[in-house]
Amino acid sequence: MKLISAHALLTSALKVIKRFPFEILFTLVGCIAATINVELNNINYTGQSWCWRFITGANLGVLLSLSVTLFSESKQLPLRQKWLLRLVALFAVILLMAWLNPYEHRSDTIRFFLLSFAMHLLVAFAAFTQTDTIQGFWQFNKTIFLRILTSVLYSGVLFIGLAAAIAAVNFLFGVDFRSDTYLILWVWITGLFNTLFFLAGVPDQFSQLSHDNSYPKGLKIFTQYVLIPLATVYVLILLAYETKILLQWQLPKGSVSSLIIGYAIFGILSILLVYPIRQQDENKWIKTYAKSFYFLLLPLLVLFFVAIGVRVFKYGITEYRYLLIVLAFWLLAMSIYFLWSRKQNIKLIPISLCLLALLAVYGPQSAVGVSSYSQRRILENIFRQNQAYKNGVLLPVNSNKMSRKDGSRAVGVIEYLIKHDDLDALQTYFKQDLNKVSVTLAQQKSRWRTGLKVTRSELQENKTEWVKKQLHLQRFDSWGYDDTTLYVNTNTFYSLRSSNKAFIHISGYDYLLDASHTVTDTGAKANTYNVNRNKVMEKTLSNSRYLLKIDTQQVVFDAQQWLTTITGHMDSLERYRSTANKNSNTYILPAEKMTITRMVGKHKVTFKIKLLNYDVKDKSSQKQISYVDASYLIKW
Repeated sequence: MKLISAHALLTSALKVIKRFPFEILFTLVGCIAATINVELNNINYTGQSWCWRFITGANLGVLLSLSVTLFSESKQLPLRQKWLLRLVALFAVILLMAWLNPYEHRSDTIRFFLLSFAMHLLVAFAAFTQTDTIQGFWQFNKTIFLRILTSVLYSGVLFIGLAAAIAAVNFLFGVDFRSDTYLILWVWITGLFNTLFFLAGVPDQFSQLSHDNSYPKGLKIFTQYVLIPLATVYVLILLAYETKILLQWQLPKGSVSSLIIGYAIFGILSILLVYPIRQQDENKWIKTYAKSFYFLLLPLLVLFFVAIGVRVFKYGITEYRYLLIVLAFWLLAMSIYFLWSRKQNIKLIPISLCLLALLAVYGPQSAVGVSSYSQRRILENIFRQNQAYKNGVLLPVNSNKMSRKDGSRAVGVIEYLIKHDDLDALQTYFKQDLNKVSVTLAQQKSRWRTGLKVTRSELQENKTEWVKKQLHLQRFDSWGYDDTTLYVNTNTFYSLRSSNKAFIHISGYDYLLDASHTVTDTGAKANTYNVNRNKVMEKTLSNSRYLLKIDTQQVVFDAQQWLTTITGHMDSLERYRSTANKNSNTYILPAEKMTITRMVGKHKVTFKIKLLNYDVKDKSSQKQISYVDASYLIKW
């Protein structure tokens, strides 16, 4: 086998740089910015913010420049026009870098991913804007798809090999290469090497691709025996679930939308991969499969719309739900088109998705615009119902009269808006200049890091607390808040603490043993100890029951039963309420009240609770323990 010479590698690299100069330039900018970001991590937040602007700008720049190059080559444009288009792309990327700030605003992160998705799709069809180029379009994207897989394989092997070499140098020579060295290595391999390797395999003879009827046999086998069976499994599960909810007449679970999307992805991808051979006599099954796929997708889309609608009417629209709604309508349109159209133009798939993604980036119809409008309407309605909304301004509420559900929901929406679009999203509801408020809060010192400014997460938390204080919502928290579903758990949180949590009085006992108190790990492994020729075993049985066994004798301490007893008369507990924060539900109890004593054979054991947190479900008295910190005191 003939080895590739260094001269051939250099010649190939120069050829790639000559064909894709702006793509390589953007790649270098992105790699340098990512390297600086690694070094500035948790040191300079302003610097990190600009690094992320350059990283996102470089990503968009590579994709947009590649689209311009492919379009120019397919049209055989003169060199002057080609460079003019490249400069326009460069100017557009600079504007995007100045506009998008994903490090500070989550809404800009969403905009970036939508733009990146749209530009990936643009690369797919930029060289095939003419009619009657479907065969060339398919061959081009097949080549690109296989090249991506090869690039990932080569980059992965190269990174693992070099990382192992660095680790070996560390071990053998005592050189102190730290974890950020591996991260920087990953940046340059996946950034520069991977991009160069991928671009070297991008086709350039577009007219010849339209006459290329070759088809890799492995692709058909992969589609026929992997993708199609997977899509079939998905559709059988979903149709069975749809039958179940019709028989039981119940609303579908929200997670069913993910399964439907999975079925759609596997199905559409399998149809696209075997598209060129659908007309061959031995492959007539492909047309039958395609028709059945889109036909079976229709009832699933009804389920999709119902699942999304339930969450939208209950919790409003978020960016995530907005994208699901758009995707549902797109799948419906594609199903109708491919079921009744004779043309079957597969270029319509990336073109339509690209346009929808671009429409979702900015404007009142965008994902951020619609979700922000929806959540602000919810916030307004909560304050209207509590007589705290006048002339478009939010007024301080009477927190004692506002229900726990309304208060927690309002705080959840406020957190959502601040996380996604900063205080700007709430400016219309306040007479103060919230930009000045943001500047003031940003100048505060960190509560956790001496002498340093607040971190990004601390700043968001401070902004939320500032808004809560202005609106008298301090006693409410959005426990269970999730900004992808905007579900707010309206349970009331309580905390019972021992008055001497730090010091435990052990007089009269021989041993102290910490209890396993990870309440969510109901299958926790038992801990076994040997003491004075006796075997002691302790284990968490459930979120409130703890087993202690000494030799053959055992006892179970039930924290839930203790909680029911101690909170049987909440009025008597009020005198123990913490004075540090009168709005919190924290109670400091005498140490003797937070004990359970049992005999284990001849041994006296006291289960001493230092801290116990629990929730009370809204509109019920059911108490659910969430955390326990306790110790065993054992008298031998």
